[in-house]
Amino acid sequence: MNKEYLELAQRHLDNLTKPRGSLGILEQFACRLAAIYETQTLTIPKKVVFVFAADHGVAEEGVSAYPAEVTPQMVFNFLAGGAGINVLARHAGAQVVVVDVGVNYDFNEVAGLIQKKVVHGTKNMAKGPAMSRQETLRCIEAGSHLLIQYADMGFNMFATGEMGIANTTASAAIASVITSKTVREVTDRGTGIDNEALTKKIDVIERAIDLNRPDKADPIDVLAKVGGAEIAAIAGMCLGAAQRSLPIVVDGFISTAGALIAYCMDNSVRDYMFFAHMSQEVGHKAMMDYMGAQPILDLDMRLGEGTGAALAMTILDAAVKIYSEMATFEQAGVTDAERP
Repeated sequence: MNKEYLELAQRHLDNLTKPRGSLGILEQFACRLAAIYETQTLTIPKKVVFVFAADHGVAEEGVSAYPAEVTPQMVFNFLAGGAGINVLARHAGAQVVVVDVGVNYDFNEVAGLIQKKVVHGTKNMAKGPAMSRQETLRCIEAGSHLLIQYADMGFNMFATGEMGIANTTASAAIASVITSKTVREVTDRGTGIDNEALTKKIDVIERAIDLNRPDKADPIDVLAKVGGAEIAAIAGMCLGAAQRSLPIVVDGFISTAGALIAYCMDNSVRDYMFFAHMSQEVGHKAMMDYMGAQPILDLDMRLGEGTGAALAMTILDAAVKIYSEMATFEQAGVTDAERP
């Protein structure tokens, strides 16, 4: 991120017809976008939300309120335009791209689905590593390559979304290992499980971590042992955003697990991330605090899919419009009380 453009953007904002700093964090967003794009002229970006779908073997432990077959069913719903992310992406003016990176279902040639399958679901992490290291790297590469491909197509603002039954279990495991919080401190109800299932979920994650011994100092090892294919692809997309100097809007709990892995691989990735919202999942705050991140929104959401990211994109659009459409004091013929 180019600090020179950060300063130039702030100078421009300070000359708009308002008290300095009066639009608060919106001004910070505009400055960050100008620095990322390395421009003094901001325009509404061409936006895309990636929904990475994958299954988790740990679902067989009864950690989710929904059965595993819901993952492919929801993929078809995304493709038909009927899911929450489709509605909110339309509202935000963003395209939705659905990617099969690890669903335990053979879609064959389904119109509109991007085929990047690395695994037919991960293995049950309560019985051994979720993925091999090589599989994990392939998932990361899938996310990174898709960002580069779509950047070459003219998209210049990206958002992460996901679908995968039991992926809050994998995300909580990642959160616990990386932040050093206890499993109980970072594990919540996911799709709405009851107290008995929550107790089981905590026990399953604790057993998985004890069995696999993921190495906090090696984020790829953490991903491979207790993560998921879609989480790895999101990590790759975050890394690709930094490589291409493009902003990426990170959705909720699961997407933030992917962003956390990317951050642990390369701290500079943080400069390109905008964190969409604070999820109701308790472990989300632990990961956000670890990265020193603040959410754009806090609406008690926990759907995933990229829904929070789509909404946050509309806020970033507002920051762009303030920067580019608001008159300066000179243009408006207004006296600037803060200048001598």
